Amino acid sequence: MQKLQTVNAETLLYEPLEKPSFVVDSLIPTGLSLFCGSQKIGKSWLMLKLCLCVSQGIPLWDMPTMEGDVLYLCLEDTFCRIQDRLFRLTDEASGRLHFAVASCKLSDGLIVQLEDYLKDYPDSRLIVIDTLQKVRTASKDNAYASDYGDISLIKDFADRHSLAVIVVHHIRKQNDSDVFNKVSGTTGLTGSADATFVLEKEKRASDTAKLYVTGRDTPYQEYTLRFRDCRWELVERKTQEQLAKETIPDVLFRLVDFMRDKEEWIGTATELLVAMGETETIPTVITKWLNEYRTTFLSENRICYQYSRRKDGRRIALARRAGDSGDGGDSDIRIPPCYCH
Repeated sequence: MQKLQTVNAETLLYEPLEKPSFVVDSLIPTGLSLFCGSQKIGKSWLMLKLCLCVSQGIPLWDMPTMEGDVLYLCLEDTFCRIQDRLFRLTDEASGRLHFAVASCKLSDGLIVQLEDYLKDYPDSRLIVIDTLQKVRTASKDNAYASDYGDISLIKDFADRHSLAVIVVHHIRKQNDSDVFNKVSGTTGLTGSADATFVLEKEKRASDTAKLYVTGRDTPYQEYTLRFRDCRWELVERKTQEQLAKETIPDVLFRLVDFMRDKEEWIGTATELLVAMGETETIPTVITKWLNEYRTTFLSENRICYQYSRRKDGRRIALARRAGDSGDGGDSDIRIPPCYCH
């Protein structure tokens, strides 16, 4: 039996370790990624564009790529169809981009085929498998165990060779508030992947779609894309921080401005809204929002909040913390008593 390989906390704390690298900066990490979307939405067009960019070392949209050899397993296509797509996407292609339209399944030699490919092209950066269903073998075993086992084989291969492997997959038709729950199969797939992408349209006939991204080393992001002339164009990119900021009620931004020239303010929620000149927000709602965002948005803007019940009614206390807002620290912050804890 092989002995456990352990690392102690002191080593992890002080020894520099190599950070995960990205084949597409801040978007596609080395390791295993799932790229999911409904049928005929245009996944293959985007994958081909990605492969062209990495093989030539040119940016995908505005994001730099790590140049290297690329293998695209187009297992639902023919070479003729791939050629037609290349005609539409580019006038010049690299000899570093390789295609295959057939392969073994995971259970009968796919990993061996990929290992042999890497012997011929050791500078490979990216492999795309389109689609997962084409390399799986029907199994009567537990669905989660089957999903986890299949995807783990590919992840182990990607990790051993420090390259990015993207597996194209489908989503379910039923609605869910979390788009990542729409990935077809069990959580054994998304749980094993280093990153998961979901490409989704609100309407089938629409030319725009949202690309949702999440992962272990990839922060949550949302991209708005438009499909035009067989290409997915970037319309807008939103980071996790931007998306979080969008959920903050506008009235709280106005409250920050209201407190800008004040050290403190005490009164009822109704009095606060009157003082701010707010007519669209009701007192109970502003009180809820102040409490909800007190440790995040208000704290980031150096505003302390306290709520208390007294004989003469419910009182709100706001205090502006002193100090240089640009230093990012609390060593020089003077917090007025009774307002913050």
